[in-house]
Amino acid sequence: MPPPADIVKVAIEWPGAYPKLMEIDQKKPLSAIIKEVCDGWSLPNHEYFALQHADSSNFYITEKNRNEIKNGTILRLTKSPAQNAQQLHERIQSSSMDAKLEALKDLASLSRDVTFAQEFINLDGISLLTQMVESGTERYQKLQKIMKPCFGDMLSFTLTAFVELMDHGIVSWDTFSVAFIKKIASFVNKSAIDISILQRSLAILESMVLNSHDLYQKVAQEITIGQLIPHLQGSDQEIQTYTIAVINALFLKAPDDRRQEMANILAQKQLRSIILTHVIRAQRAINNEMAHQLYVLQVLTFNLLEDRMMTKMDPQDQAQRDIIFELRRIAFDAESEPNNSSGSMEKRKSMYTRDYKKLGFIIVLENSSREDKHECPFGRSSIELTKMLCEILKVGELPSETCNDFHPMFFTHDRSFEEFFCICIQLLNKTWKEMRATSEDFNKVMQVVKEQVMRALTTKPSSLDQFKSKLQNLSYTEILKIRQSERMNQEDFQSRPILELKEKIQPEILELIKQQRLNRLVEGTCFRKLNARRRQDKFWYCRLSPNHKVLHYGDLEESPQGEVPHDSLQDKLPVADIKAVVTGKDCPHMKEKGALKQNKEVLELAFSILYDSNCQLNFIAPDKHEYCIWTDGLNALLGKDMMSDLTRNDLDTLLSMEIKLRLLDLENIQIPDAPPPIPKEPSNYDFVYDCN
Repeated sequence: MPPPADIVKVAIEWPGAYPKLMEIDQKKPLSAIIKEVCDGWSLPNHEYFALQHADSSNFYITEKNRNEIKNGTILRLTKSPAQNAQQLHERIQSSSMDAKLEALKDLASLSRDVTFAQEFINLDGISLLTQMVESGTERYQKLQKIMKPCFGDMLSFTLTAFVELMDHGIVSWDTFSVAFIKKIASFVNKSAIDISILQRSLAILESMVLNSHDLYQKVAQEITIGQLIPHLQGSDQEIQTYTIAVINALFLKAPDDRRQEMANILAQKQLRSIILTHVIRAQRAINNEMAHQLYVLQVLTFNLLEDRMMTKMDPQDQAQRDIIFELRRIAFDAESEPNNSSGSMEKRKSMYTRDYKKLGFIIVLENSSREDKHECPFGRSSIELTKMLCEILKVGELPSETCNDFHPMFFTHDRSFEEFFCICIQLLNKTWKEMRATSEDFNKVMQVVKEQVMRALTTKPSSLDQFKSKLQNLSYTEILKIRQSERMNQEDFQSRPILELKEKIQPEILELIKQQRLNRLVEGTCFRKLNARRRQDKFWYCRLSPNHKVLHYGDLEESPQGEVPHDSLQDKLPVADIKAVVTGKDCPHMKEKGALKQNKEVLELAFSILYDSNCQLNFIAPDKHEYCIWTDGLNALLGKDMMSDLTRNDLDTLLSMEIKLRLLDLENIQIPDAPPPIPKEPSNYDFVYDCN
């Protein structure tokens, strides 16, 4: 007979004693269980004790998380969070440097646990740490040179504990003094400082900027781009990542009227060139976090174009009129009359009208000799192309929290959008000629150009010249071939017998896709926990049991290499308890995070499992492919249809393959639309063999 569901078998450790095997009744108060454990070892004052996980997390067991305890879990009896916090609060103020160092090391580790963090914060622990940073810096600098190298570690552990405590969101960032900000900024401004101190200082500055408007202003006064640049020129990619993250935060939170000024400063300091040399073209792989920060910088830079993108032509603006006049002069200068011509004003106006019409304002140079019906309207095409390129680069949209899609070629030129446009307008003109297009074909040409640009961008060219070269290989003829190849599955085999065959084998293919999705869920996926400070990534893993009955999940210290065993994932959710799967804006975690509502990419990767009355398991997939795998798999578990784009593509591909295999013997044979007629009955049935 299986044990009751509320009974959990665990092992409990206590220093100097043999582990105790016992059964925990989850219906009992936690205090009663701790008293029972203490009585077993004859320990008085059970209220001063608590249970915690014996793994590397050391997280405390509370009434809120006790349901996460699984059979076979190893726990440890230890001091209660309140006792531990009180003792550490005293120990970090010790006059002994060795004792102080050991206490700060323990504090940095324990602060990851929200239960301990709350107790330590209740003792005004954050203020104590900030005072230590503010007052202890000069002493640290002097003593480090004279007697003890441990002072660098002390400051590092102090800052680490501060970062971990603040990461729980218990204390507002608005509470910190200018003196503390100046100290943190001074660590970043020093050329010779411990890497760990620099790393944590940059992380603190980024969080200050992102979480408080007032702190943004104070940090912006203390930190200049010139002081951050040297940290990009080193060889430590983690420091480079933190540095770009601070620059991005300052850029993102700057008032609209300050952003262009900041962009000008970045240009003066040659930030783009430094990043290209020391990051993008450095002889090492770019990790995901660095790729994300480069993507954010790319988006923020292109977003400076939003005002220009939204500005309409003003006929009364003389500067804009002069630009168009100059364009006409460049295009048709050879045909124009000399300035001192005695031609009438009417004749000159007529000539200008003809030129502007030829330019396409209702291509240049090479269009001058074309017939009118084949002229590419330069004005209209430039406007539409600019709009299209802004859509491709998502000008005006907030950076995604999860995207790593930066393009190296945009870091090779100070006016990268303008250079990008110049290449693409030449492409448009070339494609117009190849299609022998007329004005009626304008939209078709733009669709082809967009496809050419998108396909070239997916190859991630390292320079604008390489991008141009990729486009040369994507002529209109080549695009037609690619389209033909991709359409083959849809256009081939449209006769009725083939359609009937498709209908017959489709359920088999869908079952095959379903099994693949479930197998992928059994393998599991690592998901990133999103928070305001991405520098210290936190992960969790979820996977389906082999019998498809239970989802196992749990937190991870770092991204795993390969699959994570079921027994290492502490939490589980029976599939039978799942009420529904929701996606996008319907997800609870998307409704909670207002800032993310504007973020289309995050919305497209979000899904949630709803169970019990008000419980949910919230996901943000690492990419679109994993999103499709999980939403399909979960819907399959619930007996619902798999509706993702991935399923449609897989179905089309597998159906096409299966039909081609079945028709191999019919190659070069015409398949009739109607079945052959049924032959007449034979005159007798003497040829029938009687089995009886």
